[in-house]
Amino acid sequence: MTDLSRRITRPNRREFLGGSAAAVLLASGMPARAQGAKTIKIGFVSPVSGPLAAFGQGDAFVLKQVRTVLAKGYKIGGTEYAVQILDRDTQSDPSRAAQLAKELITGEGVHLILASSTPEVINPVADACEAAGVPCVSTVMPWQAWYYGRGAKPGQPSPFKWSYHFGFGADEFAKCYISQWSSIQTNKKVGVLYPNDADGNAVRAGIAPQLAKAGYQIVDPGGFEDFTVDYSAQIRTFKDAGVEIINSFALPPDFAAFLRQAAQQRLTSNLKIIQVAKMGLFPSDIESLGSLGVNLSSAAYWHVNMPYKSPLTGIAAPDLAKAYEAETNRQWVQNLGSSLALFDVGLAAVSAASDPMDKAAIVKSIASLKTDTIAGVVDFTSGPVPNIAFGPILGTQWVKGGGKWPLDYVMTENVTDPNVPVTSKLIPYSK
Repeated sequence: MTDLSRRITRPNRREFLGGSAAAVLLASGMPARAQGAKTIKIGFVSPVSGPLAAFGQGDAFVLKQVRTVLAKGYKIGGTEYAVQILDRDTQSDPSRAAQLAKELITGEGVHLILASSTPEVINPVADACEAAGVPCVSTVMPWQAWYYGRGAKPGQPSPFKWSYHFGFGADEFAKCYISQWSSIQTNKKVGVLYPNDADGNAVRAGIAPQLAKAGYQIVDPGGFEDFTVDYSAQIRTFKDAGVEIINSFALPPDFAAFLRQAAQQRLTSNLKIIQVAKMGLFPSDIESLGSLGVNLSSAAYWHVNMPYKSPLTGIAAPDLAKAYEAETNRQWVQNLGSSLALFDVGLAAVSAASDPMDKAAIVKSIASLKTDTIAGVVDFTSGPVPNIAFGPILGTQWVKGGGKWPLDYVMTENVTDPNVPVTSKLIPYSK
């Protein structure tokens, strides 16, 4: 594994959490004390506004921590470099995501782009990098939607040279759901709310067959377009079939509309499990549902209970969450860990490159990279297909809060990463 502690000088914990004079940054993102050094430019693209804004909620905080670490310069071997991070908001628009990537490549001359959260952001950015010959690393979407959704074919060589992705896939979701659902007795009828988009099509092809093989009856009313407003047909199908489990990969506003209509049409009173992705990830989205959000089941790609720490910053998962809550007065979110893990991977890749300012050298180092992150080990040498590194999905649930926050996000199963402790049993959605 890459040992970044031998390559850089990290601040101590007090400096990390509180900041220091050396952490003052220019508006451009250039480290204040390293402007005379050779500059490695890293683009970071994520959705900070628009329908997917919850995914980017913690990004400003993570960027501050990373820039603090890099403010005094970054040593690779015996050479000191400045690292300039250029962050961009896609506004949840795929076309804008592609345009921002192109601007970072042609206008800013970035050496590496990091992209986070959903196919609507990641795929157009990865495609732009692939076309331009710029290394790209991404996370937070099913890898099948990234790999096959961009044109790769099963059993054929990877068409991608410049783009890499780490994280969960359909197999991890299936294992998580089967493990989580087995803790509650149901009739095993699952109503799936899968949209006609990259995520929906990937999980329909990858997850539903595994659920069926495990003995669940899949009730699928068919794909629907994003931002559909009327879900009466889907609700009628689920009621007629007598489903007791709902599994959704809809966009947050779409699932919110579905759930409110399902409650009005008395579907929710018969549901024992509502398992949601995308909408089920962040406290702000769940709180917006009011009482309908209590006991929703979810799945986490990063959690405060994880026993890992960032090699770049030296901070552990629980401390990252505490620092965020103390500074922002907001409840911790999953993307704190996933975004920091991106920088763990990105800086490990440039550190391992034979020339950290050469794009071909950087992408070569990514292909052989195995490194620790705050989300666990990322290993591009043992993925299911080329260009991919595995990551876990862990069963979780939103329950009534017992402390400062209205809801607590508790860990209910850990089959895809047994290192993460389970803290609660799954509670039926409607008792």
